[in-house]
Parts: sequence; C-alpha cells; structure tokens
Amino acid sequence: MNLEIVPISRKEFLKEYGILFVRNNCIFYTMVKVSLLIASVIIVAVMIPIHSSLGSSRTLDLIVYPDGSTHISTQIDVDPLANNYELELFGSTIDNLVVVDENEFLLDVDILDDSALITTFGSSIIFVDYDIHDLVSKQNRVWTFSLNSPSDFTLLLPKNSAIVGMTNLPIDMQLINEQNLLTLSSGETEIDYIFSTNNIFTPLEQTDTTLNFDYFLYLLIGGIVIIIIIIILITKTKRKSVKSISETKIIDPIQKNEIIDTETIFKLKPNIREDDKEIVKFISSKGGQVFESELRKKFLQPRTTMWRAVKRLERNGIIEIEKKDLQNLVKLRKNIEEEE
Repeated sequence: MNLEIVPISRKEFLKEYGILFVRNNCIFYTMVKVSLLIASVIIVAVMIPIHSSLGSSRTLDLIVYPDGSTHISTQIDVDPLANNYELELFGSTIDNLVVVDENEFLLDVDILDDSALITTFGSSIIFVDYDIHDLVSKQNRVWTFSLNSPSDFTLLLPKNSAIVGMTNLPIDMQLINEQNLLTLSSGETEIDYIFSTNNIFTPLEQTDTTLNFDYFLYLLIGGIVIIIIIIILITKTKRKSVKSISETKIIDPIQKNEIIDTETIFKLKPNIREDDKEIVKFISSKGGQVFESELRKKFLQPRTTMWRAVKRLERNGIIEIEKKDLQNLVKLRKNIEEEE
C-alpha cells in the first residue's frame, strides 16, 4: 500500500473525487479579521464628528471702540463631561473677562498669558466676554485691525469710520447707526480704516483750482473773527459751564423728552428679573444712561455680578453698551422690540 504524505502547513487538499476543501480555521480567521476592521471604521466615523463638535465656537462677535480697544463676545460648545476648558485668547492685554454658563452662572477663570483656563462645572455652553488692546494699531491717521480667527465672525467698526483697505473680503456688510457691520470668514484678516467727517471725502472734481490770493485772505480773516467770537462766548459762559459739568456725571446726556418710560419697557419685556427692573429704573432716573461704575456703587455689587446683569439686559435688547473715557457707558435703547 502506497502512503501519501500531506504537509501540515497546507490548509487545503484534494480528495479522491477532485473536490477542493479549505480548513475551517482559515475561514474563521478571515471572518474575525474583517469584522474587526469594519468595527474600527465605524468607531472612527462616529468619534470624528463628536470630537469636532466639542470645544467649537458657535458665535464670535467683535466691537472696535474709537480708542482702539476691542470687545469680544463668543459662545462656545464645551464637553459637559470635562471639568476644565482651555480657551485661547486673541492677545495678552485682557480686561473685564467674564465667563458664564447657559444658566448665567459665573464660572471661575485663570488667565495664563494669552489663554484662559475655565472651570466649566459640567456646562455644555459657555459665554465669554472680554476687552482686548492687542488687535488695533495706529500709524498717522490710519488705524489697522488685525486678527487670525479660527471661525467666521462679525466685526462692528466705530462710528464715522471709513474703510481704506482690506485683505479679507466680507461675506456680508451692513451700515447700522452709522457703523459698518462686517461678517468675515475665518483666517487672516487685516482692515485699514480712518475716522471721517461729512466733508472729508470731497471729490477732486468739486475743488475749485482757480481760487486766488484774495479769496484765501478773506477766508483767513473770517476764520480769525469766528475764533475771537467763540473765545468771548466761552469766557462769558465758563462759570455756568463748569457748574453744569460738575452737576452731571454723564457725557452727552439724553434729553428729558427722550427718556424711556420704564413701564413701557416692562410691558414689552415682562420676563425680566426684579433686580434687573431696579437697574432699569435707576438708569431711567439718571437720564437714560449711566456708567457701569455708578451701578456698582448704587447697588453695592461686585464688578462681575454687575457685569452679568448688564450683559443680561443687553441680550434682552433693553440697553446698549458704549466705551466712554475707557469706561462702560450703559444706555437705555430708544427702540425696544416686544418680546415674542
């Protein structure tokens, strides 16, 4: 009898009928390998959108003030399972940094150079507000705003400013209360602007090139006469002006006939808090606008608590905030929309 030796390393062989047989361990190994590969692909596909959604910025709004400082407001989605969130700031000269969660609870923040470590306490959304002095520079009459933004953002330029240069074309551009509101895409953005008056940009075609010496002489004499008259009027009214200035703490106060009726405000906004109503009444009694420092003195509140209250009223569309002499000037809005 002839014996046939089959090598152990082979996984397949032919029987006497010519049929090819494959060992079961080969099939099992292939099935397990394919299943693991498919499971890995599914896990990676699921985890990628989850990871990208955590720590992403929902909104980013910037307001540039006439003194070159910039107020930044941003809304960020954070991981509710994480205790801390590290936010990269747009510079290191930071003022008035306030962070609250979706329930308007004030969160603890530690600033380290150009970043902020925020204790989130399980929050899923945080609101960050701060002032910064690193984004705007000035050379002669030209102001330059520079920012490398990780997301799309809005930019509100100061009143009476004219854009003279731009590296990033805006997605949208509007004019609101004599201010340019730009919607810009992410990436490097540089905008050059100057402050203009009504008669700065007169077309060259309208300039009279035939003016002679006599015309300039008359113009110079007339200017000197006007200056002398102004000096005399200022001298006569100096005491009265000093007394008027000492009696008021508000720059450019709202006239009495423009004071907002608080009862009307409360009818339009019935859901505002009682302590916020007291703030509104106090602002109205002061002519419609006060400095934030006066609010803190009146209600004996710390800076962060009062800032939260002011931002809450701003989000409700009741007040607006302006920069005056490096202070926050809180003003009642003239047009308040009814709450839906």
